[in-house]
Amino acid sequence: MKITSVEMVISAVKPEQYPAGDLPEFALAGRSNVGKSSFINKMINRKNFARTSSKPGKTQTLNFYRINEAFYFVDVPGYGFAKVSKKEREAWGKMIETYFTTRKQLKAVVLIIDLRHEPTNDDVMMYEFLKHYEIPTIVIATKADKISRGKWKQHAKVVKEKLNIVEGDELIIFSAETGQGKDEAWAALQKWI
Repeated sequence: MKITSVEMVISAVKPEQYPAGDLPEFALAGRSNVGKSSFINKMINRKNFARTSSKPGKTQTLNFYRINEAFYFVDVPGYGFAKVSKKEREAWGKMIETYFTTRKQLKAVVLIIDLRHEPTNDDVMMYEFLKHYEIPTIVIATKADKISRGKWKQHAKVVKEKLNIVEGDELIIFSAETGQGKDEAWAALQKWI
């Protein structure tokens, strides 16, 4: 896909702040520090548009990025080991759940996991949550550049089995470093745009 325009529209915490209109939206979910910002930057061909951070838990709002005036990427707070209070984590959980379960414009969730490791219990819970609410999910297994190509299939099999990926949900092997999987990711998203 040719990216002609990218705009950070709003950081929202409640439904009344979500952008108006009916452009399709794709939420990006994943553990803190799994590479959601790097995924966004690679997909839109911008170096530091979505800010990456070495500090987990940096994203604390729903960040709406309008792409080509045609659709949104919505970066949601990462889950897992972010060093925030239990109360704050619960507030994020509620915010994300509200968005996932009530937003009609949400077409699919891009669940980003680390190909190098078996999915965490949090990854499994997130995937099961999405399936419970029948939300189409594209699983992006990132950091593929960190393991040898010969081991990709084996790692992908572990991911599929641990998440118990349902028929119809895609698993795409991805690297923000090399661009591996970028075309496949766009092809998967294009079905909803």
